[in-house]
Amino acid sequence: MHTDTERCVRAVRSKDARFDGWFFTAVLTTRIYCRPSCPVVPPKDENMTFYPSAAACQQAGFRACKRCRPDTSPGSPEWNARADSVARAMRLIRDGVVDREGVPGLATRLGYSARQIERQLLAELGAGPLALARAQRAQTARVLIETTALPMAEVAFAAGFSSIRTFNDTVREVFALAPGELRARATRSARPPATPGVIALRLPYRAPLNPGNLFGHLAATAVPGVEEWRDGAYRRTLDLPHGHGIVALAPQSDHIACRLSLTDPRDLTLAISRCRWLLDLDADPVAVDGQLRADPLLAPLVDEAPGRRVPRTVDGPEFAVRAVLGQQVSTAAARTHAARLVTAHGTPVDDPEGGLTHLFPAPAALAGLDPGRLALPGSRRRTLTTLVRALADGSLRLGTDTDWEKARAELTALPGFGPWTVEVIAMRALGDPDAFLPTDLGIRRAAQQLGLPSTPAALTARAAGWRPWRAYAVQYLWTVDDHPINHLPAQGSSS
Repeated sequence: MHTDTERCVRAVRSKDARFDGWFFTAVLTTRIYCRPSCPVVPPKDENMTFYPSAAACQQAGFRACKRCRPDTSPGSPEWNARADSVARAMRLIRDGVVDREGVPGLATRLGYSARQIERQLLAELGAGPLALARAQRAQTARVLIETTALPMAEVAFAAGFSSIRTFNDTVREVFALAPGELRARATRSARPPATPGVIALRLPYRAPLNPGNLFGHLAATAVPGVEEWRDGAYRRTLDLPHGHGIVALAPQSDHIACRLSLTDPRDLTLAISRCRWLLDLDADPVAVDGQLRADPLLAPLVDEAPGRRVPRTVDGPEFAVRAVLGQQVSTAAARTHAARLVTAHGTPVDDPEGGLTHLFPAPAALAGLDPGRLALPGSRRRTLTTLVRALADGSLRLGTDTDWEKARAELTALPGFGPWTVEVIAMRALGDPDAFLPTDLGIRRAAQQLGLPSTPAALTARAAGWRPWRAYAVQYLWTVDDHPINHLPAQGSSS
């Protein structure tokens, strides 16, 4: 979008927050870059230029605006709606892969050479993988500076910087303030005192956001010991590279309140990325709802509660295992099966608030499970053990960077994987916004009530007009049934 100057200027003039994260405005006279919704008086048209990423702005010598904090914009929805190499690279960089494995590691995961990835990212984003990772490190550093009392040296290494000098130079260059000045400004802004060991931050999103189906689904399907709904927040354990974490996510009027307890602050970047992915916070609800609203039978559902997101997962393999456990059984039964696996094979963790007891077991921990101990039909035992072996030996990969169609083909080749299981994994684990569940019982019931075709083939044909947002259509269709997944749990209830 950044190449459409006229459209960008209109967005800046109207301070349209829908375009935050789509592009960034760099002001030639002040050498500052802003988000489109910046509250200051817009500069003259001739003094504005536009970039596709914060990293490109920083690389061109612009610093972040202190008023609108463009580095904290929601991520571009472009990377959620695509599965090409650039989109997959952006999701991996967002997960901190470049900091942990370098550009060669990024290229290996994508199956390209480092030079090819560099060229593709430069062409589309105006910055290479190192510059994009540097911009993310700066944002992570800012979060740690402003929300924790960690010494600056610890902040530097936790954010991924290789030296304190590089950390200091980058923070000054990007924010035009020294690290100590950033912390002093945050203290003066009357933020509540930090809880030792807890990182509290705000996760931005594009409005509207309907929290009912998002948090309702997560709470209704929560695996005991791994997830719970407590005091208005969804809480769960996280398996991270340097240790475990616990996150609490609570919907607010203009952001998601996030409280993270991490074994090691080096995992902050990945933890934030996982939380944003889980809640689908980088979606563009205006574009999604606009297209779905064009169908007169869907329009009333969209108008009644716009801004529905697709509830995802923090871990693809975990969700695949849970999808198999949930085949042809009730939500309660699926939770019971998963809880037994967690108790038998999950890693125990300490939760100061109580309620959460384990990490969900990784594929390697499940690879040796005894099928005879599973209270499942024989065919489903075979499905589960085959899946676990494929995940454990690496022949099947299910991550944010996975090629959607390749994963569909690999899943379909496994015994016991029909269209419903494959598509629900594509929707919630892989993040394909066009995944569709025409065989789902709830979808078929909704179709009958709304006057849509109810057979899978006919409904799929009708749903062609909803593409590429059929996963979001599923969320609206599920609301036709009065099911707990569609509603926020009562305050104070615990799952």
